[in-house]
Amino acid sequence: MLKPSHFDSASTEIFGKQLKLAILFILVVFGVLILRLWFLQVVNGAAYRDRSEHNRIRLQDIPPFRGMILDRNGEVLVDNRPSYDLYVIPEEVQDRPQLLNRLSSLGDINRAATERLLDKAARGYPFKPVCIKKDMSRDELASIESHRFDLPGVMICVSAQRHYFYEGLASHLLGYVGEISEGQLSSGQFPKNRPGDLIGKRGVELKWQTQLNGNRGGEQVEVDAVGRKIAVVSQKAPISGANISLTIEKGLQSLAEKCLQGKHGSVVAINPSNGEILALASSPSYDPNRFVKGLDEKTWQTMASSKDFPLQNRALTGQYPPGSVFKIVVALAALEEGVVTPEEEIFCNGRYSVGNATYRCWKKHGHGGVDLHRALVESCDVYFYTLGRRLGIDKVAQYAMRFGLGKETGLDLDTEKGGLIPTTQWKLKRMGIPWQRGETVISAIGQGFVLTTPLQIANLISAVFNGGHVYRPQVTKWVRKPSGGSLFEFAPISDGELGIKPTHLELVKKALVGVVNQPHGTGSKARLKGVVVAGKTGTAQVVALKKEGAPRREEDIPWKLRDHAWFVGIAPAWKPKIAVAVLIEHGGHGGSAAGPIAQEIIKAYLNVPS
Repeated sequence: MLKPSHFDSASTEIFGKQLKLAILFILVVFGVLILRLWFLQVVNGAAYRDRSEHNRIRLQDIPPFRGMILDRNGEVLVDNRPSYDLYVIPEEVQDRPQLLNRLSSLGDINRAATERLLDKAARGYPFKPVCIKKDMSRDELASIESHRFDLPGVMICVSAQRHYFYEGLASHLLGYVGEISEGQLSSGQFPKNRPGDLIGKRGVELKWQTQLNGNRGGEQVEVDAVGRKIAVVSQKAPISGANISLTIEKGLQSLAEKCLQGKHGSVVAINPSNGEILALASSPSYDPNRFVKGLDEKTWQTMASSKDFPLQNRALTGQYPPGSVFKIVVALAALEEGVVTPEEEIFCNGRYSVGNATYRCWKKHGHGGVDLHRALVESCDVYFYTLGRRLGIDKVAQYAMRFGLGKETGLDLDTEKGGLIPTTQWKLKRMGIPWQRGETVISAIGQGFVLTTPLQIANLISAVFNGGHVYRPQVTKWVRKPSGGSLFEFAPISDGELGIKPTHLELVKKALVGVVNQPHGTGSKARLKGVVVAGKTGTAQVVALKKEGAPRREEDIPWKLRDHAWFVGIAPAWKPKIAVAVLIEHGGHGGSAAGPIAQEIIKAYLNVPS
């Protein structure tokens, strides 16, 4: 047996060096481990703690329910329905191409758009869920739910989807919703909204956006490794938006739109005693439900560039020559200014000359001698050419503006146009040339530069028959919180008085009753049994008067060149409850094209038996 003393000094020295190297190696390894632990826990501790917490606890946004929109009788026009939306959390996706392949095979997913959304989110908020598809079908929902274990980072949320119950009904009035843009988010005007939210874009949806929107809520949800909800840690309930009742009546609105089917035009029905709008229809129309999911660029361009202009609210933004309806204004102006008496007869032989120009009456051989009453009943052009010359355009404009023509009515919606009432100063400033005598003649029968909207025309006849009060049209009856608190209640708003003598108003009112009820009245097709309807027809020329030898029959004239047809009516004449303005683009004669529609609206509203 060897004894320790037998080890030589060389072996002892080698062993000592090896031991030191082993100890050094161990110290280095432990040092690296300690350094790595320090780096993970101290330097990046907060980030990994946040990441760990997000893997376990998710913060889920709960958008509020948008408020309902109802008609005046409480019938729901717009509400919400459940929508199953597909979200992806970018940070939890390990293999994006594979995930997108799987999602594409399970549903209709726009891969290119999804790639862009995930790239953008990954650079900014990788833990925030990104919505890649809204309102999945039942089949898509079932397919994705059954493969959830193979879809890391995918989650399905239920949200409220805007739903317009009657598709295109009152679409121009209600408007539509669309996804909030980056510009709108950065503007500061929508503090309650976030990317992906739907906000009002037009109509009532836009006008009352803040009240309809509500206040969002949220919840902390504990999830497992594949993102399935285990438990709700905490929750803040959202507050639903306010509900809105409109002044329109659903049945009357539906009838107005039915009467306009296949036509281009509008119908406005209004309560002449307070300015409440009972129906406001524009045709062609559109289905606002199409905007909820979002339109692709091609579809939007098709709608926006359509020659039928389905997005235009013709009742508010359609500007048309009022034609013979404007004679109401000229008649009252002439009586007030004393340039004519009710009994004075003016001879009409079918033509009226100003210098070298000749202006014709609609009745080829003329009306003979006519007074004010007969001139309105039979709509004699020559009579009003004469009154226009006597008054002058500036005096005519002064009275037209008393009725609110040539300016916006102030309706509580987002868009409206004011039309145009020309003056000598307007033309000189706009065109740099003086006003001509012949322009006064054609302006007196609502042609030339004169432009009005159907809403203004409904307001015009309302003011004549309600005693000379000009009320601001309104379409909102009330706005109330779900809890019952009132935010707005309808009250009539006066925009002034006509300042016209009651005796003069009575003369014109009797003549307008005659338009509908006398044998030679131009508005006989609006007549009703048992109810006295008053009104005025109008035929507004789209092109210059036809030359001799040109086609005289309406069917021989191209549709785009035919006259616009007007009828404005009110009933019962002596205690009015409803005023209706009807405009049919290229409809021809107002009495035949627009009068029967007004008759149907008045008949339904007053419940007149057939």
